[in-house]
Amino acid sequence: MFSLNPPPTASIVICTYTAKRWDLLLDVIESVRAQTVAPQEVLVVIDHNEALYERLIEIVDNVTVVESSGPPGLSGARNTGVGLADSDVVAFLDDDAEAAPDWLERLLALYDDPDVLAVGGRVEPVWETGRPGYFGEELDWIVGCSHRGMPKVASEVRNVIGANMSFRLEVLRQVGGFNVSLGRQGTKPLGCEETEICIRSKMGAPGSRIVYEPAALVRHHVPADRGTIPYMLSRSWSEGISKAQVSQIVGHKRALGPERRYVRSVLPRAVFSGIRDWGRGSNPQGLGRAGAVMAVLACTAAGYLRGRRIAHIEGRASAGTALIGTPWREVQ
Repeated sequence: MFSLNPPPTASIVICTYTAKRWDLLLDVIESVRAQTVAPQEVLVVIDHNEALYERLIEIVDNVTVVESSGPPGLSGARNTGVGLADSDVVAFLDDDAEAAPDWLERLLALYDDPDVLAVGGRVEPVWETGRPGYFGEELDWIVGCSHRGMPKVASEVRNVIGANMSFRLEVLRQVGGFNVSLGRQGTKPLGCEETEICIRSKMGAPGSRIVYEPAALVRHHVPADRGTIPYMLSRSWSEGISKAQVSQIVGHKRALGPERRYVRSVLPRAVFSGIRDWGRGSNPQGLGRAGAVMAVLACTAAGYLRGRRIAHIEGRASAGTALIGTPWREVQ
């Protein structure tokens, strides 16, 4: 049965902050131009890097290049894009995440249901120097990608993945945009801004849904230094701190429900599988995989406890009303 509603229009927002990803950024823009469903507009937001802005506006066409009008950081840049968007849906891509040709088409198809507030897709890692043997797929969230244990068919989820997500524009504006106190700032590996905004969006719309559509694929470049043990542990620590921040805003139950299931089911299987493979001699890296999982879990838990402590000291236990930052209306 065909829908009588016209397909939604879409704006694509790509945020970038460094010329080090120049070639990757151009590839991302080309992947957007090659979509089976053309976006209404493509916005490239430069996060406080004037030289990069000047260079990009001289090179690309059919793309709107703007400077972020928000505070430094990914959330501020995304809010700038939201403020400028003029479409039904806003889709976000990282500057190192190349979209499959039918990516946008797959995302937009789910918006036929009026209860769907946001749709995200699968993020597949493309390792610069190959996946390290100790880096199991269960830990791919560390590099901003879909991990083992996530749904294999379109399913309702708590939140989408930042490198591949979309929202109804009216939803983003109703909730005031992304929380600028969360999210990555330059190379500082904080995050969870997409988790917080998804939770906050649903809190104001009972019966609504956030959907993960694995058929909507982007391929995310993973540099060699993000596959190292030090990065894994640093990112895990930062994730714990970020989750503590979110839990202070939306409550522990909302913030940690999927994480509890992940820790109870996915990680024990990963540890057991690694030890089994090592014991059978089928994969000598199995013990390293098991050890990495346990180390990441310990670092994430420690970061979470540290984040809770910081929040308590700073008196932010009741925060949540003044953390959203620059509203979309101020960046139009």
